[in-house]
Amino acid sequence: MSVDILINARNYETRLALVEHGVLSEFHIQRPTEKGMTGNIYKGRIVRVLPGMQAAFVDIGLDRTGFLYVDDIYVADAGQFPDPSEESPPVHTSDAEQESDLTPRRGSQFRIERLLTEGQTVLVQINKEPIGAKGARLTCHITLPCRNLVFLPLTDHVGISRKIEDEEIRAHLREKIMAIRPEGSGFIVRTVAESATLDELEADMEFLLNLWEDVRQRAETAPSPSLIYEDLDITLRSVRDLFTSDVDRLIVDSVPAHEKIVGFARTFAPALLNCLSLYEGEMPLFEAHGIELEVSRAVEKKVWLRSGGYIIIESTEALSVIDVNTGRYVGKHNLGETIFKTNMEAAVEIAYQLRLRNIGGIIIIDFIDMEEEEHRETLYATFKEAVKRDKSRINILKLSEFGLVQMTRKRNSESLYQMMCEPCLYCGGEGMLKSRRTICYEIFRKIDRNAKNAGGGTVTVRVHPLIAEMLSREEEAPLLQLGKDVGKRIIVAAARDLHLEKYEIIWQR
Repeated sequence: MSVDILINARNYETRLALVEHGVLSEFHIQRPTEKGMTGNIYKGRIVRVLPGMQAAFVDIGLDRTGFLYVDDIYVADAGQFPDPSEESPPVHTSDAEQESDLTPRRGSQFRIERLLTEGQTVLVQINKEPIGAKGARLTCHITLPCRNLVFLPLTDHVGISRKIEDEEIRAHLREKIMAIRPEGSGFIVRTVAESATLDELEADMEFLLNLWEDVRQRAETAPSPSLIYEDLDITLRSVRDLFTSDVDRLIVDSVPAHEKIVGFARTFAPALLNCLSLYEGEMPLFEAHGIELEVSRAVEKKVWLRSGGYIIIESTEALSVIDVNTGRYVGKHNLGETIFKTNMEAAVEIAYQLRLRNIGGIIIIDFIDMEEEEHRETLYATFKEAVKRDKSRINILKLSEFGLVQMTRKRNSESLYQMMCEPCLYCGGEGMLKSRRTICYEIFRKIDRNAKNAGGGTVTVRVHPLIAEMLSREEEAPLLQLGKDVGKRIIVAAARDLHLEKYEIIWQR
């Protein structure tokens, strides 16, 4: 079965679909007005230092200031990030979270007020885009990715992608990089470099070293705040980050985008040129491959399973909750088997939906409770196996006694739902409206409260037609009684221009 990258490129929007074995696995959008910023490098200015949070706000020229933690500050005198630990530093590529065995630098031994002062200029890179009301997450640890290598100019270390499992190949690649790298510089060998030649590695390294020198020179003369380096757009990133040996074809439906990709591939990945093609069919590219329908489903809260069960996906700014239900599935033998089969099917589907929708942060999955410990262990193992294809960093805890799975998924950008949808103008994104009866009783209370201070014998209530219908039928008796109690005639007028929850009470003097 094939793995394809499909790119629908227009001047107003570029969409990318990664299709694995005929199934849409990843979907990315880039719009000129909402261009992604992860990987961009800025010369910023410290506007506020927060000792209580060991963080600082940095003005980088965006609408909102960025957020810089003490852990992400580069300490020049130490020649490294503070206090080395055993995890890996952020690398700004789609598969960066699993690219290396390199370790990040933690800053617990340093105080931010001793490292930064208000008004100070810093060179920072965005490693998490602004999400919701939060500004961008910043780091001083600059990383510059290329096709085969990721350059870490401030780290003296060589890392090898964890996905390259052959120890002999890992050792050989490490020897190559150690032999050709400048002293004191750091590099990560990416997965696609497993079969790269020495000439290809040297070419990438030379490009990255020149790019870093250019970034440094720009930073010296640029004002603060300003953009110093902008990462590649989505079409070229697809070749750099997604076009691995597993991908059979890259198909694009735009002549200018195709020419740009061919030019990039000719320089950095000439072996891929035979896999690039321009789509010229009459039917739109995404419609021809069934992508449009899958994308429309990817923003729905309810996802049906083949057995007849379903999952519900609800997200807030920092937390997503997924609920598993048997739905129409009633099983064949007993309740335990029905629940187990539904949970097993849901585990695979949830792993798929997390990747497709790019859901990140804290995730709570409410599987249907199972009594047998063996079923719990099997479900947990199945879910862990199902998320292995996901390139984002994932941590999963075992099922709790209540049948809950707690997990985190690295979030660098907004989810597909956040990118394609916006809060409802009516309910403010709550997903619920006040019931018609609740609105009727609000009106009753307001009339009762204000009637004593209003002159005249008539009051007109302008309401949405559905509210007017309820007042005239189901709530007619309470409405007439209210009129007697306040000594006024109450007239209900339907107004189609009003929102369901809005109403007007007009006192006629």
